Amino acid sequence: MATETQRTSQEDLWAGEFGADYIERNRGTNLIASNTELFRKVLAATDGVGSVLELGCNIGNNLMALRTLLPDADLHGVEINTQAAAEVERWGGATVEVASILEYQAQRGFDLTFTKGVLIHINPDRVRDVYSALVESSNRYVMVCEYYNPTPVEVSYRGHEQALFKRDFAGEILDAFPELTLVDYGFTYHRDPQFPLDDSTWFLMEKSG
Repeated sequence: MATETQRTSQEDLWAGEFGADYIERNRGTNLIASNTELFRKVLAATDGVGSVLELGCNIGNNLMALRTLLPDADLHGVEINTQAAAEVERWGGATVEVASILEYQAQRGFDLTFTKGVLIHINPDRVRDVYSALVESSNRYVMVCEYYNPTPVEVSYRGHEQALFKRDFAGEILDAFPELTLVDYGFTYHRDPQFPLDDSTWFLMEKSG
């Protein structure tokens, strides 16, 4: 795992106080309910998902939603912020590893690997390392749910520069890994009357062979 002196500026941001502040802004039953509806749609296009890996799981909001939909599944998360990872451990519904997803190498495969609102915060020079981790850790399905833009663009994020990047993450993954095919995709909307989420686009891909 990268030492603190080797971390990117983005990793330092999320591992520290900024990441802790994010925890408090992003919790609650309404958020989990919205995530549950999102993953209900994603899983409807899958078959036989019994294990899941989330890269950048924070306090486990997505894993909690998946636990509702997949009560018997093996759920695992990787998280750089120790405070967030401790909350997943206290919840107890998933295993969590404190690590940088830029350096993560799974010791096993998972039926579904995914990120949600994480690739947008990865250094553009290192984002392909996360693509590789997602694909190499997957036995079958890969899902990304992120802010979309057809071309790479940087956006100021809560007063920080070099902290949020939009691009066609799924398109880049599909181009880099020809063994993947697009299965389904959809959009979450902040004005959804029942299940609002950030304006993000999700893409579900499947490995051939």
